[in-house]
Amino acid sequence: MQFAHSAAPVPTATPNLLPAVALAGRARLPAGFGRVIGAQFASALADNALLVVAIALLAQQGFAPWWAPLLKVGFMAAYVVLAPWVGPLADAFAKGRVMAVMNLVKMAGLALLAWGLHPVAALAVVGLGAAAYAPAKYGLVTELAAPEALVKANGWIEISVVSAALLGAVLGGALVSPAWLGSGLADFCDGLDLPADKLTGSLAALLLIYALSSALNAGIPDSGCRQRSESHGAAALLREFRAANRLLWRDREGGLSLAATTLFWGVGATLQFAVLRWAGTVLALPLSQAAYLQAAVAVGVIAGAAAAGRWLALHQARHGLWAGVALGLLMPVVAQVSDVALAAVVLAVVGAVGGAMVVPLNALLQHRGAALLSAGRSIAVQGFNENLSVLAMLAAYAGCEAAGVPITATLSGLGALVAVAILALIAVDRRQRR
Repeated sequence: MQFAHSAAPVPTATPNLLPAVALAGRARLPAGFGRVIGAQFASALADNALLVVAIALLAQQGFAPWWAPLLKVGFMAAYVVLAPWVGPLADAFAKGRVMAVMNLVKMAGLALLAWGLHPVAALAVVGLGAAAYAPAKYGLVTELAAPEALVKANGWIEISVVSAALLGAVLGGALVSPAWLGSGLADFCDGLDLPADKLTGSLAALLLIYALSSALNAGIPDSGCRQRSESHGAAALLREFRAANRLLWRDREGGLSLAATTLFWGVGATLQFAVLRWAGTVLALPLSQAAYLQAAVAVGVIAGAAAAGRWLALHQARHGLWAGVALGLLMPVVAQVSDVALAAVVLAVVGAVGGAMVVPLNALLQHRGAALLSAGRSIAVQGFNENLSVLAMLAAYAGCEAAGVPITATLSGLGALVAVAILALIAVDRRQRR
């Protein structure tokens, strides 16, 4: 696998044992990082609110509840299918410009949804934009931040992601609430006589947020890094991607962190729907209020991500695995809660241990990926594996819903899977380190 470089080449290997660095909290973040965070926040805010609005649109159009997780399947499909190509795309151009264009693709998906395209198909179009946005975003962070600042930078990225998830759930709930649907703006948009009916105004509000993100993206400083493949053929890029995927999995630290983050994001995506279903079934909350419980998870993730970014250095990333064990053990506890206030507290704790797990391991994965491959290509490999996990787990969850499996049993089983899998990773890592 060979790449043509227009900037200084990325080293092809670094020692497996990372050198000790100063506490991540003392590292200096790169110039222009605030604009990256702002653009990322706006785009992710609209993504998360769109999911709630699309679920409401499914209900409005009379679809069965098991269609809801398929919205996420449609959204994530492009991450898997286009993975061999989105990494080279992000590496070949200024990453801020790539992100700006991809927000325009998301806006096109919203327009198609308003015009009557099936919600799953419309979210697949939005997913096309998101699939290319992700390697550009994380790749830019890797290019701009020094290794000693990478955990802290990832902490801020994850804080922005989960803050957007928190406020996105709140915004989505507000955009499908009776108060909004009875407002003058919603009535005006309903008067356009589009197939989305009352939810047309909700989609218009999200369109404006994507436009804001695109404007912020256009002003992000260019890192100057460019890496272009010598061959642009589909088959050649696919071979390059397979080789990159194999290389990252076979690396001791890269494989460990990739396995952990792949499991985490699959479980996290499933939990997003399971919490909504559980809140409606066990706590008897409507969708507009159940979405707020997702915000409790997001609050916890912010706290866990901030703590990891402040106190864990890159060479300490393995410690995040123990937080993954705690995450798995807490999920059966959630299944037994029947009080709304207590549920919010427990879900916040679940989010906190999840944030403490994913931030350091994600930073380690990006560090190893950039050293072995390149920023964009390593993120594309990461996205392929993580989102393949998302698709598989959401498909299994949709099957459980269609089969009538109680949501409490689904949550407990998911937690047991996480705890056992992370303990197995810890055991394998210890054996390899000996």
